[in-house]
Amino acid sequence: MTDHTTHDDGTDVSETDDDNRLLLPQLGLDRRDFMKAGAAAGAMGSLAGCTGVLNNDDDGETATGVPDHDVPPGEHDEYYAFLSGGHAGDVRVHGLPSMREIMRIPVFNVESARGHGHDDESREMLDGYRWGDTHHPRLSQTDNDYDGRFAYVNDKANGRMARIDLKYFETDAIVDIPNQQGTHGACAQLPDTDLIFGVGEFRVPMPNDGRDLTDPESYTSTLAAIDPETMNVEWQVQIDGNMDNGDGSKDGRWFFATGYNSEGGINEQEMTRPDRDWVKAFDIPAIEELVEAGEYETINDVAVVDGTRDSPHNDGDPIVHYIATPKSPHGVSVTPDNEYAIASGKLDPTTALIEIDALDDVDDPTDAIVGRPRLGMGPLHTAYDGRGHAYTTLFIDSQVVKWDIEAAVEAEPESEEPIIEKIDVHYNPGHLIAAESYTADPQGDWLISLNKLSKDRFLPVGPVHPENDQLIYIGDDEEGMQLVKDSPAYAEPHDASICHRSKLDPADVYDPDDLELDHVSAGDESIERVADDRVEVEMYSMRNEFGFEDITVQEGDTVEMTVTNIETTSDILHSLAIPEYDINVKLAPQETRKVTFEADKPGVYWFYCAFFCSALHLEMRSRLIVEPED
Repeated sequence: MTDHTTHDDGTDVSETDDDNRLLLPQLGLDRRDFMKAGAAAGAMGSLAGCTGVLNNDDDGETATGVPDHDVPPGEHDEYYAFLSGGHAGDVRVHGLPSMREIMRIPVFNVESARGHGHDDESREMLDGYRWGDTHHPRLSQTDNDYDGRFAYVNDKANGRMARIDLKYFETDAIVDIPNQQGTHGACAQLPDTDLIFGVGEFRVPMPNDGRDLTDPESYTSTLAAIDPETMNVEWQVQIDGNMDNGDGSKDGRWFFATGYNSEGGINEQEMTRPDRDWVKAFDIPAIEELVEAGEYETINDVAVVDGTRDSPHNDGDPIVHYIATPKSPHGVSVTPDNEYAIASGKLDPTTALIEIDALDDVDDPTDAIVGRPRLGMGPLHTAYDGRGHAYTTLFIDSQVVKWDIEAAVEAEPESEEPIIEKIDVHYNPGHLIAAESYTADPQGDWLISLNKLSKDRFLPVGPVHPENDQLIYIGDDEEGMQLVKDSPAYAEPHDASICHRSKLDPADVYDPDDLELDHVSAGDESIERVADDRVEVEMYSMRNEFGFEDITVQEGDTVEMTVTNIETTSDILHSLAIPEYDINVKLAPQETRKVTFEADKPGVYWFYCAFFCSALHLEMRSRLIVEPED
């Protein structure tokens, strides 16, 4: 039987009469009561003087203190925002503060407009996968500041990590991480992006080759360290429990990962028995010393160091500190000054402030927790403004809470005194990101709350609703947080990074020297049968022609086509589209791409440019003639 009830905020909720209730530590509430309490807390927060609703004047102008966020036609934004595309498998590039979507960068997905997954190079990167789930875009840094070189993003679904070249805003490398299922967290080793870390979530046997199938006690998850230049996995550490999100210290010494299921269960009931889980603090130099000394096991060609709690490497000076926190901590982020790693409770209303320097001094790692403010229901992720303030999403309360970091250290545990204010968001925020919050010098003006639900915020579009990225101004401590814009998002985005435009310098056209393929100029085009069953074509494209009017091959031939867009004017794109062979290769100015396919269908197939490039765009076509085998 199902009872329909309504929360205090008007949202419709269905409750079942089963006994599957999750007891939440320190609250004395079950899951059902937790949801109700969260709704009530959200309502009370907005009534208690917090900036719960954006104040507009009679003309619709935003409240005092918010800078002009209207970016007129022809004007540029101040910031680039790189937002995860979630199930779309891409990364969204928005301008801030306009929140205009400027571009989508395909990463783990096949995408025809960018030709990703159609040409030989990107097909090889995708390695047969058809989809991915991007979560945590992080930009490369030098001396703890964005350097404009690369972005890195994880594939939560398939255990992969990708690199995006920010000169061309395109994916240039993907690594399939061995010994890892579900790469959740992603982060660079700072200050100079010496490594990229992939946080493995799901526990599996090691190696996962058919052994220990029904023995969960033998399952482990791993932290993977990836060389940012070669994108090779350098080493891994196996640990107890599942891992979740991660972040690194600003000096490169530590990497922190939240976790859940410390009890090693395989279902919800088993995973939620104790009232504590761990934040893992990995001592990176100590781990690398073990790797250099050969103190590891090679599993699937990767050096895997034992970092489990019973490992001899965790006697004395441990390589992994297991810091007990309330159940299922979710987000973790290091403060800009490198003083604290802040882990959010998710199932507990508090966050834990871990004093980083104390980890070397305490006997019990939990003693490094020096603050635990009570922020609200469902804290998930935390960002910073560089003025000593933290901003944490409250998933259950549908709020962002602003609080004072040092006040939280000085206050009694579970005190609400560090809270400065709260603002309602719509609805159920997951991640949030402030401008350059992941660097040592956040800008402190704009913040995006990435909300999981939108409900009534947009025109209805059927049962699948958009999510809602909301822009909040945080630059005026006297006026408080002010909600500025809603921006619908396609399911299901997670994290983001925001970089000032002065730190990026994208190219207008390709530099042929940056591409592995040789540039094909006009006059260099050729068709050559290099074997009985293989034809290689090299040609150019330009307004409004390809290098050949006809290309004739035999049924069964393998055809390799290398094409260069010889335009020198920016923004004049061409493509090589052969729909019958599932080909649509994008060609930006001075770009060269190669596609290989089997001509297995006799007939005439027009190949053409799929980008409207000129007044004679429709005439830009040539024939692929496939002669019958007999």
